[in-house]
Amino acid sequence: MNTTTDVSPSPAAALSATAAKPVKLAVIVGSNREGRFGPVVAEWLLRRVREQQGFEIDVVDLADVDLPTSLSHRPDAATRAELAKVSPKLAAADAFVVLTPEYNHSYPASLKSLIDWHHPEWQAKPIAFVSYGGLSGGLRSVEHLRPVFAELHAVTIRETVSFHNAGALFDDEGNHKEPAAADAAAKAMLDQLAWWAWALRAAKEVRPYGS
Repeated sequence: MNTTTDVSPSPAAALSATAAKPVKLAVIVGSNREGRFGPVVAEWLLRRVREQQGFEIDVVDLADVDLPTSLSHRPDAATRAELAKVSPKLAAADAFVVLTPEYNHSYPASLKSLIDWHHPEWQAKPIAFVSYGGLSGGLRSVEHLRPVFAELHAVTIRETVSFHNAGALFDDEGNHKEPAAADAAAKAMLDQLAWWAWALRAAKEVRPYGS
């Protein structure tokens, strides 16, 4: 007779337990370009996240990381040192916000390199997007990123925040000149992100993803 006891938590118990824990959120600043506008948008975003309860924030700024575009299953010591700056943050995160500009109708090479150096770190986690640029507001970058993350088994959030002609929207102190619409969009996005983070985290506690 099989006397093995299943000690996995029930779905209801897992959901109750995970709802009480804050969401570990990694905010990824995707540009490393000289003279980039990303830090202005990132500080605006971080203020919005701090105003919303339920998140623990970590920042992955790609200007502080130098990952090669040549991938390897046996990275050298220099590459391992760069990965050590970011991989633990991605692995620990329950959810992500990717902040991206638009370069030539798509997203930066620095962001693609970060994505491609990792795989299980993205799986079964939700990802939201904040984009900025000229007339398009960076939205073409977001549309290119969605299928990339789908291939990595991540869940992308429907709601986004985009800044069209971003340089004209903020004052010299980094404050949005007319924040009401952007603040509302950020709240809607973060609400969706938190829901998916709680749901996916609870599901993985009941049954590991892919099992």
